Amino acid sequence: MTLILGISAFYHDSAVAILRDGEIVAAASEERFTRKKHDASFPQNALRECLRMADADVGDLDYVGFYEKPFLKFDRLLETYLAYAPAGYGSFFRAMPSWLKTKLHLPREIRKHLGTQYKRRIVFCEHHESHASSAFFPSPFDEAAILTVDGVGEWATTTWGVGRGNRISLKSEIRFPHSLGLLYSAFTYFCGFRVNSGEYKLMGLAPYGEPKFVELILKHLIKVHDDGSYQLNMDYFSYGHSLQMTDRKMERLLGVKRRKPNDPIRNVDRDLAASIQRVTEDVVLRMANHVFDQTKLDSLCMAGGVALNCVANGRLLREGPFKRIWVQPAAGDAGGALGVAWLIWNQLLGKPRVAHAISAQPTSMLGPPADHASDLQTLRDNGAVMRHVPQDDELDAAVAKLLADGKVVGWVQGKMEFGPRALGGRSILGDPRNPEMQSLMNAKIKRRESFRPFAPSILEEHSHEYFKMPDGDSSPYMIFTFDVQETRRRPIDVLISSGGEQRTQPRSELPAVTHLDYSARVQTVSQNRYPRFYQLLRTFYQQTGCPALVNTSFNVRGEPIVATAADAYRCFMTTQMDALVIGNELLLKTEQPESACQSSQQDLCEWEPG
Repeated sequence: MTLILGISAFYHDSAVAILRDGEIVAAASEERFTRKKHDASFPQNALRECLRMADADVGDLDYVGFYEKPFLKFDRLLETYLAYAPAGYGSFFRAMPSWLKTKLHLPREIRKHLGTQYKRRIVFCEHHESHASSAFFPSPFDEAAILTVDGVGEWATTTWGVGRGNRISLKSEIRFPHSLGLLYSAFTYFCGFRVNSGEYKLMGLAPYGEPKFVELILKHLIKVHDDGSYQLNMDYFSYGHSLQMTDRKMERLLGVKRRKPNDPIRNVDRDLAASIQRVTEDVVLRMANHVFDQTKLDSLCMAGGVALNCVANGRLLREGPFKRIWVQPAAGDAGGALGVAWLIWNQLLGKPRVAHAISAQPTSMLGPPADHASDLQTLRDNGAVMRHVPQDDELDAAVAKLLADGKVVGWVQGKMEFGPRALGGRSILGDPRNPEMQSLMNAKIKRRESFRPFAPSILEEHSHEYFKMPDGDSSPYMIFTFDVQETRRRPIDVLISSGGEQRTQPRSELPAVTHLDYSARVQTVSQNRYPRFYQLLRTFYQQTGCPALVNTSFNVRGEPIVATAADAYRCFMTTQMDALVIGNELLLKTEQPESACQSSQQDLCEWEPG
């Protein structure tokens, strides 16, 4: 038996993944346990929980891999600072302490955190190698083209290559500072959202605007070649020498000042979002066409932060040359932990690989469960009132009725998802037929901007009745958008309130999950991938005739998705959620005492998972 630990840490979204003889045993992000969004510290808590799931300790590990090469990254930082000197001195001065103290000594730091039990090898691979590995090795393809696109790793920002059998080979790359991911992040910053977390907001805002700035962007900011390669005009970007993405020169070009984070969203912000979204889609599509021309392969695997742009993915699936596309559900940096572990197993150790029909990562339920008896007893001891419903079908019937009655339900079942999507393990659910559900969940549950869209989870066998999906296609990871079938649509009128927020009439039979452009970010739910969630959806369908639910991640704005029963209960009690289900325990808000709400914000904050 060979046990491999993959680590991504110290830069962004720290995580660990464990493989046993090439099979995923566990994977989790550190932020879920520390409750610090995008926590970049060493993933000590995630490591502890994943080792527990593997029934192993550090001394049982045969290999440890790290998802980047720190010296190569440091080389890029030094060259960049020298190139911009003296302008980049302030940024250089702030960055150096962490590098000199920690990041230049990662072998030492990793061994320090692992303890004295681990004395074997630590493997370092390049950032985009880990992305490519995480995309191809778990995919259902014997051979495929590979495309990775993100902000930046060491030097590479975009790569393409080929995966065959148990090996990947990267053929070409685009290097920093030219980066499609950083271009998108620059507009995220300009429109007043936080870089590295607000890109979802920009994508959600895009359908509300018009792509009026596309020509200006293509003329002044990015030069795109026929093969999809590109160059940014760095005169308009300041991320190379400062902590800001853009400066006054970008404001002069666009003819508008950057929106401050707490200011109201303007019409121009909507148009900028629509424009950079269109440019991003066009560049991704052009790159994919070039990769297809070079490889002549029918299948494509993708990873990197830009691969989480589900709108671009949907367009690539509809208009692109590839018959089949598989995107790593944890496509961002956290997924690099999986990538380096698979790279060690397949490429370093030369182990044979057999492509699984539905992938070697059939679900993303890879983290620890939250319904341990001791965890639930801790909640009771702190005042939580629970109804134990031992039969799943009885519980599902009660939850389906709550949802049909317009209630919002927190749903915590089994293992935690790995990656940014809630797929039925740590979800907040609602009735997609309710035209008020989107605004209700945004304002009273998620505490976020009213324009933010929600996604449908739908029984796979009914998905083609509601959405235009290629024959035989499924979308189990909620990573593509699909258009709503014309027969399910309704005409719309767009209204703009005095506050600048846009409201619309219902756009389809499922208004809570249909975007302004009649698309939706779909999760198809099959019995073999998601048996427990499938059962609930099936019951809701039997009660209502609707095979779908609103499914959004179980968290509020600015917080990671909940990991433990205590996290879920605290979120439940401090929002206007109506009910919470943890395993076979049903909790109704009306039955919870005030003392439980107080302890959810105090005592339970300190509680460790059992």
